[in-house]
Formats: sequence, C-alpha cells, structure tokens
Amino acid sequence: MVSQFSIRLRKILLCNYFYYILLIISSLFSFLYIKNYNYKSIYNINDNSFNLNIYSYKIDGDKLSLELKGKEFLVGTYYFKSIEEKESFIDNYNIGDTLIIKGILNIPKNNTIPNTFNYKKYLKYKNIYYTLSIEEFNKTRLNKNILYKLKNFFYKRIYKISNNEFIYALVLGDSTHINGDSFRNNGVSHLFALSGLHVSLISLILLKILSLFFKEKDGSIIPYIIVFLILIIYSFITGLRPSLLRASLFSLLIGINKVYYYNIKGENLLIIVFFIMTILNPFVITDISFLLSWSITFFLLFTSELYKVKNYILNLFRTSIISLICSLPIIINNFYTINLLSLINNIIFVPFVTFVIYPLSMLTFIFPFLNTILLFFANILNTISGFMESIKIFTIYFSKITTIEIIIYYLLIVLIVKCKKKLKFIIILFLFILFLYLKPNFKNYNSIYFIDVGQGDSSLIITKHNKSILIDTGGIINYESKDEWKKRRNKFNLVTSSIIPFFKSIGLKKIDYLFLTHNDADHAGYSKNLVDNFKVDNIIINKGKVGNFESKLNYKFINDYYEIDNIKIYSLNNKIYNDENSNSIILLIIVDDKKILFMGDAGIEQEKEIIKKYNIDNIDILKVGHHGSKTSSSEEFIKFTSPSYSIISCGVNNKFGHPNKKVLNTLENSKIYRTDQDGSIFFKIKTNNLNIKTYLP
Repeated sequence: MVSQFSIRLRKILLCNYFYYILLIISSLFSFLYIKNYNYKSIYNINDNSFNLNIYSYKIDGDKLSLELKGKEFLVGTYYFKSIEEKESFIDNYNIGDTLIIKGILNIPKNNTIPNTFNYKKYLKYKNIYYTLSIEEFNKTRLNKNILYKLKNFFYKRIYKISNNEFIYALVLGDSTHINGDSFRNNGVSHLFALSGLHVSLISLILLKILSLFFKEKDGSIIPYIIVFLILIIYSFITGLRPSLLRASLFSLLIGINKVYYYNIKGENLLIIVFFIMTILNPFVITDISFLLSWSITFFLLFTSELYKVKNYILNLFRTSIISLICSLPIIINNFYTINLLSLINNIIFVPFVTFVIYPLSMLTFIFPFLNTILLFFANILNTISGFMESIKIFTIYFSKITTIEIIIYYLLIVLIVKCKKKLKFIIILFLFILFLYLKPNFKNYNSIYFIDVGQGDSSLIITKHNKSILIDTGGIINYESKDEWKKRRNKFNLVTSSIIPFFKSIGLKKIDYLFLTHNDADHAGYSKNLVDNFKVDNIIINKGKVGNFESKLNYKFINDYYEIDNIKIYSLNNKIYNDENSNSIILLIIVDDKKILFMGDAGIEQEKEIIKKYNIDNIDILKVGHHGSKTSSSEEFIKFTSPSYSIISCGVNNKFGHPNKKVLNTLENSKIYRTDQDGSIFFKIKTNNLNIKTYLP
C-alpha cells in the first residue's frame, strides 16, 4: 500500500507553487549571502613563501597562469625564461603536484571604468583574495590522486598533441582560446561553453551503451547514477564549471523522475537544480554561463507547450527566438549588445557545431590524426562567423538595466505564457523593451567622465539629449617579442574590453565628436581601434602636422567654435608650433554655466598665450595639462584660472613620475582628483550643481 506520506509528498512534488517558493528562497538566500559576504584572507600581504598545490594551469606563449590551492586559493603568474624551462614544466609538472613557491602577493584591483569587468569581485566570488607574482618555484611532492592523474592526461594530451581552440573549449571546457569577439557578437558563444547540449549528447551515448546491460523495463536507476558519476568526474576534469554541473545534476533528476514516475515538469526539476546549487554555492548566480544555460533551458521547458512545430528548421528558429528573449536581460547587463541576426546565426551554427565541430573535437582528442579535418571545418566556421559579424545593421546597444527592470521583464514573460490574453502582454513586453532601449534619452542632466586609461588621456562629455563628445582615446598596450616562443596573444585591449562596453552601458550608440588633442600614442593611440569598432561621426584634430595615428582617420582640422546640443566649445590654441605637445588642442567647454578647461599636453608657453588672450578665471574643472608634468601648470596659470577641481590623468607608478610634486603643491587650493588613485571620475551637472563620483581601484 502507498503510505500517506508518499501521497502527500507526490502532491507537493506536483504543485507548481512549491517550486516557485523554492526559487524565491534560493534567490534571496544567494543575494543576501553575497551582499553580506565579508571574507578575510588567511595569508598576510607580507608573506613571500608558500606551500601550494597546482589546481589548474594555462600556458600562453611564455606566460604561465596557475590556480593554486593552499590555505586558500591563489591565482599565480609566472613568465618562463627560456623555451627549455617551458618544455620542462609541461613534461615534469602535473595538476595536484605540491610546490614551494616564492613570490609577491598582490591585492586585485576593482574596475576603474564603470560597468566593466571587475576582476577583484570575480576572484572574491571564487574565494580568492590575493594574486601571486611568482619569482621561482620547485616541486616537493608528486601527485598520486587518480582523479588528478586523469585530469593531467586531458591537459597533457591537448597541450602536446592537438593545440586546437575548439578542442580546448569542447573537451577541456576552456573557451578562452576561442575567438570570443566574433562568436559573442554573433550571439552564438554559448555553443562553446560545456553545458546542457554537450551533456545531453554524452548522456545519450552512455545510456545507449548501458542499456545493453540494464534493460529499461527493469526500471533501474543505476544507469542514471553511473552516467551522473561519469559526468561529475568529467566536470572535475574540466574545472567544476557551474554550467556543466547544472546539466549533470539535471540529467540525474530526469532519470529519477522517469524511473519512479514522479511526473515532475522539466522546468520544476530545473528549479530543484537551482535550489541545490545555490544552497551549496551562493556565488553560482554570479556565473554568466550558469545563468545563461539555466535560464535558456528553463524557459524552453516552460514554453514547450506553446507553438509546437515538428519541422527541424522551424523548431530551431522557435528555440532561437525563445533563447534570445529569455536571456535578454543577462546579455544586456554583461555585453550591452543584442544582435538580432543571432536568430539566423543559431540556425546556421547550432547544427554545424553540434553535428560537426563537437564530434570532431572529441574524436580528434582520441585520434589526433583527425586534427587536419577538424581545422578544415574550424576554418569554415570562423570564416562564416567573421562574415556574419561584419553585418552590423542588426546590432542594437542597450544601457545597463536595474534589478527592478529585470524582475518586471521576467514577470511579463511569465504572464505571456500563463495568461489567456497573450497578445496584450506581448505588446506590453515589446513596449517595455523599447523603453529600455530609449531610456538613456530621458535623462535631464549633463555628464562628464574622466576615464582611467592608465598613462594616457580620455574624457567623455554627454549632453542632456545624449549627444557625446570624446576628448582623446588613450594609448596602446602591446606585447612584442622577437622570440617566437615568447609571443602570446594580447587578449586585453582597453578599447574593446573596457571603453566601448562602458560607452554602451551608459546608452551611447555612437560618438558624435572625437577631439584628438595631438598625435601622441597616449592620447590618440587607440583612435583607429575605436573607429573600427564603434561609430564615430566627426573626428577633429589640431592644426599642426598630421601624425601617424591621425593619418589613418577621416579627420577634419579644428574650428574656433562649436555648439553641440546645450554646450559651447571654444578652441584656445590656434597657433602652430614645432612640437606635438605644444600643438595640443586646448578646449574651453561651457556646460550649464560650468567652465571646464581641457589642456591636453600643452606647456607653459601655451598657458602664457591663454593668459594674454582670454579672460577665463574661476574655472570649475581643470583637466590638468600633460598628466601633471612640471612642463605645464605654472603657478601664474593656476592662479589665473583658479580651478575649483583639478583632474590629473596618469598611470599607477608611471615611469615619468607624473604628477610632479611641485605641480601638486601649485594645485593645492583646488580639489585634486587623480585617475591613478581615484580611478575614473564622474561629474554629474544638473541645474548648475556638481555631483562627483569616483571609481576606486
């Protein structure tokens, strides 16, 4: 007989509200846990010798990146001194080995440009408080753990036999080797993250094999447990990635549900997975791959009864539409870009990756001689991706959205699915998305950002009506080496990694005016990169000799005066000198009766000219000349302009010694902000009032 407890349990398990309560509880728990999390490191910043185990590693040219486990996790970086040392590490060091390491602990930095990737927070969510600059290391104990040996086998085989980006991603789960910009811009980068799609294929193959030993009519749960254990081992090998763990746990619950006839809906099983994972690790909700894989799978199951189609292509298109709609807030708040062409891209890329690239990657890992065939199809995939990425007309930028807006968005989706009057809520959802797109145009204040671009200059002014003026772009960070073995791909590009995402996050669709004060690399070095990746309508340069950065652009020479929206711009340096710094554009910009003076790299001679020709005392904000160098900001000039706020843009511990101590003393009567200490500086100008915010490192 069936017990009363079993009956009640089954009733609970079939009640949708039970799962909604679970979802709310686990979400609130994670949110409150993260908000109140205050981790204290066991290590002391002055420690310089460590006994650590290798948890994972990655080699890129001469750079060795290590995730290390000791009293707590550390992230270490070491640079090989020779190719022999690099090869020796690959041959003799394994994951799980114990090392004695000498090095310097560093506190990770916050993002100093708003709404961009925060490395410090990212490490914090992985319980990592310090990074470690490794000076030397030696092995003290070999790894003997069978799971680590299996993990090492995967790593060594990929490093030594088949150095293919798709094998890294689809076998090892490391998608950092993939050309991320191309696939991400096409909206298909999720295909290269190990998650539900790959787990489903692996599970299907394993269950088919196990069905030879366990007949389905026996109703045995054992095959599903075996598959789950294999998937967990595979998850360990690939770094316990949350998206893969989510898919593995979901696979087990499907098996239990099927064998014991609980008849729990698929979306409710996913909520159980969410509950388990967030209780075990509240930080899992900060992992974008987990959020995307969970939300897309959930809403595909949640809407499975709507608009069913049997045709494969039409079903793929339906899946693509639902995936885009349900992942929209996550994509917006991480990339600030939506590519509507992804609806078509998924129809092209999903079958190609699922039935060609993924199986070939697995087979090439086992049979390396297939690598040539894999490379052939990989080149086809990259070519198609590059072509589709070049079509920009369907790309839409969104500014960052709030938590309340995200909740409203998902409530509207639920209402569309659950309510009878679907068209009404579809229209409301469309209007809400339109509001999110147009939201930046509704603000009623002017903004000025002095962007932290390291040892360089870049300032952004945004008017009330979302017109934008960028003054300089910052310089170039590049890694060059004559030795081929030392070369590593410089994946960090300040323009594409930080500056453009920042522009998008605050609602900029384009730069209306770009003023390049002069041709020095730290002011104009990123200009071509910016123009190639973001729309810039007008490029204005000084009247001196056209330099190498400027010559690559469709530029105009500066005029004496501009009026853009509600602001006035005066050019104050119209003489031509013999050196680039002296020819710097100097701009006086008046915003709501606030006077902002941008000095570029102009020197004391140009300051004297301004004193002679203009009456511009009581400057509200002075963008200090030449990064605070002693060649600018004379006592006479600072006394003449008497700024209330002085902004110095310079890099941390820069080799030039900027800002000069004498200059700092000269500016002491003003409030000084420095990008090396304060990060980016934001001025909000509203009804002649200034509100200031800094983004500290």
